Amino acid sequence: MNLNITGHHLEVTPAIRDYVGAKLERVTRHFDHVIDVNVVMSVEKLVQKVEANIHVSGKDIHAEATDNDMYAAIDLLADKLDRLVLKHKEKNGAHGRDALKHQAVE
Repeated sequence: MNLNITGHHLEVTPAIRDYVGAKLERVTRHFDHVIDVNVVMSVEKLVQKVEANIHVSGKDIHAEATDNDMYAAIDLLADKLDRLVLKHKEKNGAHGRDALKHQAVE
């Protein structure tokens, strides 16, 4: 998994970089076919915003989260990405299982 973290009006410290990496490990634990992850963190007045694009085979998944605290926004983003990746995994896995069930019945 290639992890690219950028900051917009924000310096990305090693602590934030490690925190994002640790949170995104959960996504790769559920789904091994993650190719690329691009994370953009930005600050506008008092709102901390984190966006992520995950490139998996056949699809790009986008999620964003905002909060007053950057670490809370990263937590929200990790939860959203986890749900979206699991949904993508179930959706793709269902086609193969359904096809096998239909072949066995016929």
